[in-house]
Amino acid sequence: MENIINPIYLDHKKVLQLKKDFETAKPCKYVVLPNFLTEEFATSLYENFPKMNSLKVKRKSLNENKNEDYHFERFHPNFLIIKKALANPDFIKNVELITGLTGLVTTDDALGAGVHQGGNGSYVDVHIDSNYNSMENLWRRLNLLVYLNKEWKSEYGGALELWDRKMTKCETTVPCDWNRAIIFLTDETTPHGYGKITVPEGETRKSFYTYYSTPPEEDFKYVDSHFKARPDDAIGKKMATKVKEPLKLNIKRLLKKIGITSLDFQDKNKKKF
Repeated sequence: MENIINPIYLDHKKVLQLKKDFETAKPCKYVVLPNFLTEEFATSLYENFPKMNSLKVKRKSLNENKNEDYHFERFHPNFLIIKKALANPDFIKNVELITGLTGLVTTDDALGAGVHQGGNGSYVDVHIDSNYNSMENLWRRLNLLVYLNKEWKSEYGGALELWDRKMTKCETTVPCDWNRAIIFLTDETTPHGYGKITVPEGETRKSFYTYYSTPPEEDFKYVDSHFKARPDDAIGKKMATKVKEPLKLNIKRLLKKIGITSLDFQDKNKKKF
């Protein structure tokens, strides 16, 4: 394994403590890992983070405003190093011990790992992630995020919000500041997102992500990604979200029946950039 992960997170006693933290966390099962990467390596990712306009997936709609990409051949080589380190069987064993899940794997496709970035005004409304990788027929179980925002100020906003399942309140927030990682379940128990950020010119909200998956089991129930309205959203936005999201899911189901996935459209759209 590349020696880029903070050694404390490879220590068995620390991993057992993180297991307790994960099991008792509320409103969902999650664990926060400060100073996740070695300082030198985290700084190298920060200094070589892809420019906003180079990220080919532009997500701008009623419910989100950010860019992302997962084509590692376009990035600095160190991004492939972290991708491989988080996929290393030795590290995955610790993730399995922390979360109680077994047989975890990562993938090399669009649903495996990549980067997110948002400039001034960026936001992602509260949502549930898709729990299925249709390209590999895998059950997506965990989301691991690493925030790479050096000298981030709290007044910029951007903290990860973890909401209760009924969307009555935000139960906790996790700052998106320097070299902080979080692992959480990818299911209906984890409504999450972040509010609109206000940052100076040249500053962006940066993160690296990877998903861990297992083969589908008998109790697997497919859940597609969908946004949820906050209680304080404007009435018009609430109504639009409640109408748009079921319509989007029905269209996806129809496309799936005829053998087309949203990733097919993503790949076609990328060619236009």
